[in-house]
Amino acid sequence: MPQNTWAQELLWPVDRIDLVAVWHTYRIPIILSTFTILCIFRAYLHLSVPRNKVSFTPPPSSPILSSTKSKAPVNDVVEVRTVAEKSSAVQKAPRRIVGGLKKRKSSEEQLTTNDHQIQVLIFFSTLTGTTERAAKTLGQELRNRTGRFLEPQVLDLAELDYDDYFISPPKSETDVQYFYLLLLPTFDIDTILDTFLEQLQETHNDFRIDTAPLSGLLGFSVFGFGDREGWPTEETGFCSQAKDVDRWMAKLTGRKRAYPLGMGDAKKDAASRLSDWKQGVEDVLDLIAETGGLGEGVVGSGDAVESDVEDEEEDDGEVVFDDENVALPKSKAKKDSVNDVEDLGKGLRTDASPSEAAEPSDTFEVDFTTYSKKSKPPPAPPVIKEMVPKSSPTYTALTKQGYTVVGSHSGVKICRWTKSALRGRGSCYKYSFYGIASHQCMETTPSLSCSNKCVFCWRHGTNPVGTTWRWVVDAPDMIFNGVKAGHYQKIKMMRGVPGVRAERFEEAMRIRHCALSLVGEPISYPYINEFTSMLHAEHISSFLVCNAQHPDQLATLKPVTQLYVSIDASNKESLRKIDRPLHRDFWERFQRCLEILRERRFEQRTVFRLTLVKGFNIEDEAEGYADLVEKGLPCFVEIKGVTYCGTSSSAGAGLTMQNVPFYEEVCAFVEALNAALARRGLGYGIAAEHAHSCCILIASDRFRVDGKWHTRIDYEAFFRCLESGKPFTPEDYMGPETPEWATWGKGGFDPRDERVHRKGKNKKPLPESKVEELF
Repeated sequence: MPQNTWAQELLWPVDRIDLVAVWHTYRIPIILSTFTILCIFRAYLHLSVPRNKVSFTPPPSSPILSSTKSKAPVNDVVEVRTVAEKSSAVQKAPRRIVGGLKKRKSSEEQLTTNDHQIQVLIFFSTLTGTTERAAKTLGQELRNRTGRFLEPQVLDLAELDYDDYFISPPKSETDVQYFYLLLLPTFDIDTILDTFLEQLQETHNDFRIDTAPLSGLLGFSVFGFGDREGWPTEETGFCSQAKDVDRWMAKLTGRKRAYPLGMGDAKKDAASRLSDWKQGVEDVLDLIAETGGLGEGVVGSGDAVESDVEDEEEDDGEVVFDDENVALPKSKAKKDSVNDVEDLGKGLRTDASPSEAAEPSDTFEVDFTTYSKKSKPPPAPPVIKEMVPKSSPTYTALTKQGYTVVGSHSGVKICRWTKSALRGRGSCYKYSFYGIASHQCMETTPSLSCSNKCVFCWRHGTNPVGTTWRWVVDAPDMIFNGVKAGHYQKIKMMRGVPGVRAERFEEAMRIRHCALSLVGEPISYPYINEFTSMLHAEHISSFLVCNAQHPDQLATLKPVTQLYVSIDASNKESLRKIDRPLHRDFWERFQRCLEILRERRFEQRTVFRLTLVKGFNIEDEAEGYADLVEKGLPCFVEIKGVTYCGTSSSAGAGLTMQNVPFYEEVCAFVEALNAALARRGLGYGIAAEHAHSCCILIASDRFRVDGKWHTRIDYEAFFRCLESGKPFTPEDYMGPETPEWATWGKGGFDPRDERVHRKGKNKKPLPESKVEELF
């Protein structure tokens, strides 16, 4: 093996070489050499490939490429590629979400065109008619404006549904934008403005509604009427309600106060102040018509920041979460800014000792539950005021109308039927129906406040309004003694009136009946049960009238001689128009009261009182009223035509002599209602009438005995039942038969009395044949 042995011997040293040792020895040169070779190879490839061979097809949807497609040369493909890459990067970048409230567009950004029509709405509230006249005059003066302006509308706040105007701007099919003007008086009693202010405040604080729901308005301005004799300065209350409305409207509109609040003394300078304010408003309207907005940079105009004083006093407590730096007012930037937790230490006292500084919680409290920018002292407890103070305009108005105000919230007055009965000229319908002699009846109320503003109310709209009791409460015994004294005093004033009969005068000095229906809502008085108990203790019957808006009080009412509920409409919309209730859930309250009367129909006499107003609740509503009777099943249904008093407040509500039905129309309605009840098989019939009062009575068959109606009351039997403490029913004190002259078709005038017609002619009573011909 010489040859093979030689090869094996030659390779033997190589196999013995340690490759690991070689790598560790020469690894750095090997790596550097390899990297150098690769760089040279890449550079060679880059330089050897021509540039015109590189192509790029941009995406067709790129707006940049579409605009430059016809202009960019082929050699500029790389540049185009760079632009496209940038555009794609912008499109694919994630959207940045910044916390906080979105900044509202300015007035002029919102109105980029001048094609919108402008509708000026003038709102007013009035008690005496002064503000109403001023509002109508302002509407006439603004009606002369041409161009984009529509004819101004004058609206009474007492007649409106606030949700239609003060939660969002009114809805319009055409391209119309609205401008609000508000003319408001200020009184020291509760009026419709208190309810209006509550509505504005609730709307602003309602978390379901935007804090500025009226920001779509072009603007607003308020003018207030006051009386410096009662309130010399603004601090004491001069035009305070107008100021409050102005403040809340600024919040709801997003600071769109177009012109500053105007104020005038109704007895001195109101006319001149109103004229100056109107001139300023007209200038603003001209600016809006020209530019489409209120302008920028002026305090109180549109989007500009309000005054510093208003910002400080009217902190809304809103929290804005934003990662951007918020510019603070110069006066507060250094004082109120805290950028980190460590900065809290800057707020500690600098003169504190080290031991005191180690426990900052004793000297520095951080409230993590309050969202307000600054701490506020706790609100002062509400001041409970009198309903009708003696120094108030309401007290003056009521006393002029013949009322005697007892205490701070009660009243008494004698009606014209009391005066008529004293002279033997006839009593009211209550005598024909129930045997109540008008000259022995005291008409009073323990609450002058009401929760409705009925269009037919003859109280001239001067009584206060309110949905809850929030006034000083007078004791029931004080009210009871006061109203009796006031009634007797007014009866004594009739002593020298010609024609007063001595026997009637003596009877009038012994009160036997009390009609709790003078004005207001008697059932809202917190101690109404104690008051009626005092009446019953002296054997004075109680006829209580409520407006079907206080079901809780009605449910707790103890038995009275006769319980009335006013049923002025057969459906929700009619009730809203004619009663103008303040409660927003008025229809639900109304329905609940009917259910309570149905439950009480076997405990006491219950009555539905229908006041017919032509044009409101007569036409085609007999079936609707029949449905309500079927639900409540009252003992009686009184149907009476409205009495027109000719006041400015009634005229403002749309009530005129045209709304007063003729007696023939009332009769026709009663017959239609009676027929509707008969079709339902409810067991009612027409029992009595009093044509002089334009009033007719429908009674349940429970009060028909042997074919004769017994609608009158046995008052002594009622008191015996009441004093026995045992349960009783209306039939237990059902009185004698209804007199023949009072039944349906007989006219209802007491033949013992003398019928006196109006217009100064004293005529003899008509014979029955003539009465039958007339009725």
